[in-house]
Amino acid sequence: MRIDAVILGASGYGGGELLYWLSRHPDVHSVRGTSRTLHGKPFSSVHPNLHSVIEGQFESEIDWQELARSEQPVVFSALPHGELAGRLRELESAWSSADIGERILLVDLSADFRVPNPRVFQQLNGFEHPCPELLPKFVYGLPEWNSVAIKGAKRIASPGCFATALQLALLPLRGLQMDFLAASAVTGSSGSGTSPIIGTHHPTRANDFRAYKVLTHQHTAEVEMAMAACNIHGTLGFVPHSGPFVRGIFATLQFGNGNALHPSALQARAVSAFDDCPFVRLVEGSPRVAAVAGTNFADIAVAANENTSAVMVALDNLGKGMAGQAVQSMNIALGIPETTALWQPARFPS
Repeated sequence: MRIDAVILGASGYGGGELLYWLSRHPDVHSVRGTSRTLHGKPFSSVHPNLHSVIEGQFESEIDWQELARSEQPVVFSALPHGELAGRLRELESAWSSADIGERILLVDLSADFRVPNPRVFQQLNGFEHPCPELLPKFVYGLPEWNSVAIKGAKRIASPGCFATALQLALLPLRGLQMDFLAASAVTGSSGSGTSPIIGTHHPTRANDFRAYKVLTHQHTAEVEMAMAACNIHGTLGFVPHSGPFVRGIFATLQFGNGNALHPSALQARAVSAFDDCPFVRLVEGSPRVAAVAGTNFADIAVAANENTSAVMVALDNLGKGMAGQAVQSMNIALGIPETTALWQPARFPS
């Protein structure tokens, strides 16, 4: 298969990570990226790690008629939250005019199409969804949970980074009845994007540790969606934290009060849940962020005593939590072996 890929919004961390993974993909013939402010500048002007590896330049617009000559056109959207939803009607019209609307695979890395209920979208974002009629076209792109639906899909909403970690932690708990699940997770500064703002700029967090959006984080809606789909009954309380590192997420999910599982039962559930999941590695003791940084792996460990059970997850927020997972979903959707271009370990020590 000959894939020609376009990255909308290629100047951010997600766009740079997509450029990195796609440049290694044997089926990807070409990669183009857009940026309104960097038109004509080389990718390496903001992604220095790509110097002499990908020599392309940022474009302001894409000629969709030209892309129509591709055997398999793929569009990744790494635009800020809300932008793709605001432009998608126009894009779908342009793709239809170029006679590629039914052939294009679109993978969105933003939150625009992850939650199918427009009322929930408005509650989370404070404005109405710009194109609610297009929400049903999107498949949720968590391969370990939704691979059957991803196969052959043409519109994929890739999960958020916290949501990916917590949903992976939930999968061994399918069908359990519990009163309350306590979730906490720590993320690195790259999860806040390239634009420094108060509270997320790395110098203000490098020697600090704090919670934020306590019990109100927007990814909670995605996690609750997975709970319902997995028949997990209970209330979720999620507290995210800002960590003094650049890449990675470490998440812990705890439950107990009569619902705690025997250690061997919890381990057996984890083995069963991830038996066919090449990018989930079950580890002993504690997962480590350094062991997954720069990769598409999620390392998971479980622990239990007579009162409490815990599932711990470490992943790279830009890899398995974002761009790597988007490429993984592309592979599945197009019938390419799932691990293609993604099978590599972290450098250790990082």
